[in-house]
Amino acid sequence: MRRRHAGVTALVLTVLLSGAAPAPARVVSESQVHEVAAELRCVVCQNLSVADSPSEMARQMRVIVRERLEAGESPAEVVQYFVDRYGEWILLSPRRRGFNLLVWFAPLAAVAVGLAIVAVLVRRWTRRPASEGTVPSLDPAMRERIRRETEAER
Repeated sequence: MRRRHAGVTALVLTVLLSGAAPAPARVVSESQVHEVAAELRCVVCQNLSVADSPSEMARQMRVIVRERLEAGESPAEVVQYFVDRYGEWILLSPRRRGFNLLVWFAPLAAVAVGLAIVAVLVRRWTRRPASEGTVPSLDPAMRERIRRETEAER
């Protein structure tokens, strides 16, 4: 009976310990790393994404992106990791919520206002006043004065 009990205990321990082993790392493609890194701003170059920057800091950030993806984090979680450390500034394109909506819609509003102004100005320029086609008549005294002055110059 003891042998049987020891065998069952060994079997249970084997099953439990084999489940406690760390899960193998996920295989992450370069395109997945590039996709996440393209959303992040390089802290050195600032006008390039982490995916495009040649700086050492960007290389280190790409390594972190790869490690976190291999550990099983989603791309959104990896991006949030960097936002938690650097703030929303680290994102190349601001998130479309809250005050950041102004960044997305202000240019559209400016274009709409500009088009409205152009439309009003074009209407004004193309509309001619009704009295523009007729020449106001001169009173007889002014007509006589003009005739005398033109004859005097000849």
